[in-house]
This record gives sequence, structure tokens and C-alpha cells, in this order.
Amino acid sequence: MRLQHATWQEVEAYLTRHTGIIVPIGSTEQHGPNGLVGTDAICPEAIAWALGERHDVLVAPTQNIGMAQHHLAFPGTLSLAPSTLIAVLRDTIVSLARHGFTHVFFLNGHGGNIATIKAAFAEVYTQRSLDGDDQPLNLSLYSWFSGQRGRELAASLYGDAEGNHATASEVALSWYAAGVEKSVAMSPRLAPKGSADCDADTFRRRFPDGRMGSDPSLAKVEHGKRFLETGVEDAWEAYRAFLAG
Repeated sequence: MRLQHATWQEVEAYLTRHTGIIVPIGSTEQHGPNGLVGTDAICPEAIAWALGERHDVLVAPTQNIGMAQHHLAFPGTLSLAPSTLIAVLRDTIVSLARHGFTHVFFLNGHGGNIATIKAAFAEVYTQRSLDGDDQPLNLSLYSWFSGQRGRELAASLYGDAEGNHATASEVALSWYAAGVEKSVAMSPRLAPKGSADCDADTFRRRFPDGRMGSDPSLAKVEHGKRFLETGVEDAWEAYRAFLAG
């Protein structure tokens, strides 16, 4: 069930059965010559929606804009400052906790969000400790691309050409989820490797077409369907462990 498609009465009824919710979070940023700007949000959203349909889990609206300052030299990229994203996530969590959600599972699609999401968790937990709030609240961060089944599938399909950004796996999954496919020649075939710990102009000098160590020309829509299935299996396993823990 998607939160934005439910009435408040349906959400209230859900809370009598379950107090967990999945929040997809990603980014709006360049993904190389053939990758969609929305890739990092489309991928976790597709997995979350499938989980909601298959397992009666409530899915919150996707946080589409993340911390992507290092991609800002490429047109189409949008970024929030870390402090802004922390505030947005904090207010989202506090809103959910007010209604009785005790387990908030962030399903992430962008590596650049990880540090900021963890900082947001620290802000929430710190404020609750200072306020003496002893109501249960558990927060979890899980990145779909870290799942074992998905990593094994990517290794079998692409080997070292999977890379670190604008990867073949995320391009394939986003194509499948969005119902599009883009054929673009890559030159060089395998992108340079390096660090994204830099400002936007430095990033573009290091990675002129936006890719990091990847060859997303290997991506196929039919691969995307397989990545959706492995992504759902991996994320469901992580979500159940979160609830149990």
C-alpha cells in the first residue's frame, strides 16, 4: 500500500496490524550517457512498491532529492545541502513517529546519501534522549545495491565493468521500472576510476561523461527485471530482520 494512495482511515487501520513503514530515498542526478537522471530514486521506489504490494507493507512517498553536490556540474542534477536533507528526514521521521510508527526503514538508492541519513538518525535519537522520550522508535538504513543477491547477479552479468556510478545494474533496473531504454555509445568503453570525494567541477574533470569505472552499455531491460526480483528478495530479508531485531 502506498501512503499517498491511502486515506487517513486506511493508514489508521494499517497501524492496528503493523507499525513499520518503508521510505524510499534516492537522488536526482546525472547517471552517465545512457542513465536516467532519476535512477537513484526510481530503483528503490520500484523495489519498495513491489514489497508493498506483495507483503502488505506501507510505503511512504519517495524522497527524490538527496545529497548530490558532486554531480552539479552536469545539467539536470538537483542537490540538497546535508543540513537541509537532515532537516527533511528528521521532520519526516518525527511525523511518522507521532502517528505510532515504531520502525522506519529507509530503502536507499544513492551512496552519497548514506552519511547524511545516518546523521539524521543521530539528530532524531539525540533529541529524543534530551527530551526523555521513551516511546519506541527504530530507524534503519538499507541500500538496495548492497544486497547479496543483487551483487552476485551484477558480478555474473558485468564483472568488473559494473563500476561504482552509472552502473549497469542500476541503469538496467531503472530502465525496466520506467519502461524506457537508451542506446548510447561509450567512449572509453570502461570509465575511469577514482574518488567522488570532491566538488562538482573536480568530479566532472575526473569523470567527463559522469561514469565511474562502469560500462552501462552492457545494461539490458531484461536484466532490470532480474534486478528487481533480487532487489525485492534482498530488501524483504533486511526489512524482516529489522522488525525482528
